[in-house]
Amino acid sequence: MLSRKTTGSVVCPSCGSLVGVRDDKCYSCGRANPGLWGFAPMLRQFGADLGFVPIVIGTSSTIYVLTLLASGSEVSVFSGGMNILVPSSRALLVFGMSGAIPVFLQGRWWTLLSASWIHGSLLHILFNMMWVRQLGPATADVVGPARTVIIYTIAGVSGFFLSSLAGFLLAGLPIPILHGAYYTMGASASIFGLLGALVHYGRKSGSHLIHGEAMRYAVILFVFGLIMPGVDNYAHAGGFLGGYAASAFMNPLTRERGDHVIGAVVCLAATLLAIVASLLVGFRG
Repeated sequence: MLSRKTTGSVVCPSCGSLVGVRDDKCYSCGRANPGLWGFAPMLRQFGADLGFVPIVIGTSSTIYVLTLLASGSEVSVFSGGMNILVPSSRALLVFGMSGAIPVFLQGRWWTLLSASWIHGSLLHILFNMMWVRQLGPATADVVGPARTVIIYTIAGVSGFFLSSLAGFLLAGLPIPILHGAYYTMGASASIFGLLGALVHYGRKSGSHLIHGEAMRYAVILFVFGLIMPGVDNYAHAGGFLGGYAASAFMNPLTRERGDHVIGAVVCLAATLLAIVASLLVGFRG
């Protein structure tokens, strides 16, 4: 049943009113292009979040397994602490790990997009996907599923850019937590972006519950990152700011428009191209 509908009526994704599939706007709520070019019925089958959570968890898990397979005998089964089933650095770099060295020294700027989908250990991906599962639907409920994808992508890019820039400019600082990351990856920058978007929504809408809960989570996770070794705090801070700014720019109190859906598709397509580019450059090298 995953087919485009070109005639008849569909349900407006914003208000639930019946509209013509070719209508320019919903006459009940004013949403532009409520039929989404005939793809609205198909997209609705993926759920209220348009499949955001399954896409992130499924894709990230698949890439993690592929990095383990690509590592071969270089996989570290257990190297102490939380380092269980760790792919090799070579495999992580091939699939799109970011950081000061890949971005500024090797010119792999596209890894700012791909790194959110790469993970460095079993517990790393388990914890991150747990947060995606918890925050993804909540964010989609209040800002919309398409805008959630955009925020998730922008937050990852802004987080890894800040971390890579700090790693490039502050490499000589003697305190590790202040000199950024030479190599970095993981969904946590994008997760902090979802928190930033929820904080902005709570502040903009006047919802003290959403604002307070999101800020509490952000503070706890950021303090946890300062205590635990190997956590990319610049990526977390950049992701939070990127998510907050993206939410402010798109104004979550307005209804989603057709161009938001286009933006979400562009974000996912750009991310896919970034991973492909990493694979092509990595295997060629």
